Amino acid sequence: MTHVFGMLAAIALTAICWGVYGPVLHFGRDAMQSALRPFVCVGLAYFLIAVIAPVALLLRGGEKGSWTSTGVLWSMFAGVAGSLGALGVILALTAGGNPIYVMPLVFGGAPVVNTLMSAYLNKSFYQLKAPFLAGLILVITGAVTVLIFKPQAHAKPNPPSVAAAVESGAGDTAGAGDTDGVEKKAEHFIEILLAVCLALLSWGVYGPVLHKGQAAMGGSRFRPLICIGIAYFLIAVLVPLALLQPLGDKGSWSLVGIAWSTAAGSLGAIGALGTILAFACGGKPFTVMPVVFGCAPVINTLTTLSLSHTPTSALSPFFLAGILIVGVGAATVLTFGPRGQAPPKIA
Repeated sequence: MTHVFGMLAAIALTAICWGVYGPVLHFGRDAMQSALRPFVCVGLAYFLIAVIAPVALLLRGGEKGSWTSTGVLWSMFAGVAGSLGALGVILALTAGGNPIYVMPLVFGGAPVVNTLMSAYLNKSFYQLKAPFLAGLILVITGAVTVLIFKPQAHAKPNPPSVAAAVESGAGDTAGAGDTDGVEKKAEHFIEILLAVCLALLSWGVYGPVLHKGQAAMGGSRFRPLICIGIAYFLIAVLVPLALLQPLGDKGSWSLVGIAWSTAAGSLGAIGALGTILAFACGGKPFTVMPVVFGCAPVINTLTTLSLSHTPTSALSPFFLAGILIVGVGAATVLTFGPRGQAPPKIA
C-alpha cells in the first residue's frame, strides 16, 4: 500500500510540474526574445538538479542498482528525447504559439507515440485493439478542435497616424499587404505544427526509453536521472551557446527571462524525477503516463489563465471541450495500449 501511495504522489508531482512548465517557459522566452537563450537556462537547471544533487546523494550510499552500459545508453537516449522535446516547445512558442493550446497538443500526441514505442520495445503490436484505436481517434478529434477554436490574440489598434497613412495608401498595395499577411500566418502555423510534432514525438518516446534505462540499472533512481542531466547539458547548454553567434541570435539576456526559464527547467527536472520515482515504486509506462498526460493539459490551461489574467469566459466552450477530449483520448490510448505480456501458449 505504501508503494501505491508513493507512486500516486510521484505521478501528481510530475503532472503538476509538467503542467506548469509551458506557461512558465513562455514568460522566459518572451523576456529574452530568443529560442536558444531560454533553452540554455533549461539545460543549466537540469544540470544542477539532475546531476549535481543526485551525485551528492549517490556518494552518501544506500542507493540500489548499479551502473551498466545498457542503462546509461537508454537513459542518455531519454535525456536526448527530453531536451529535444523542450526545444520543440520553445520553437513553437517562438513561432507565435501560445502554451494554452501548444501544450495540450503536445500532451495529446505524446501518449500515442508513447504507446507505439512501448509496443515496439515489447514486441506487442498484436495487443493494439479497438479501444486503442478509439482513443487515437479521440486524440486526433480533440487536437483538431483545439486548433480550430484556439484563443485568438487581439490585435492592438493602430495609432491615428498609421491609420491615416493606411487609408491614404494605394488600393493595390493594400491588396498585396493582405496577401503577405495571409502567407505569413500560414507560414507561422506550419512552423508551430512542426515544432509541436518534434515535442510530442520526443516526449512520447521519453517514458518507455527511461523505464528501460532504469530497469537496466537495477531500478536505480538517481543514476538514470544523472544521465538525463548530462544529456541536457550537452544538447541544451553547450550546443546552443556555440550557435548563438553563428545563427545571429537577436535576443538578449535578462534577469527576468533567466529566472522564468530556469524555473521552467527546474520544473521539467523535478517532473523527470517524479517519473523515475513512480517507476521505482512499481509503476509502468502504461500506468504512470496516462495520468500524467491526462492531468497535465488541465493544469497547463489553468496556469496559463492565471498567469495571463485571462478570464475563463474568453475561451470558447469548444476549445475547452477539445482539451477534455484530448485528455480522455490520451488516457484511453495508454490504458488500452500494449502491456508487453507474452502471448498465450497453445497447448
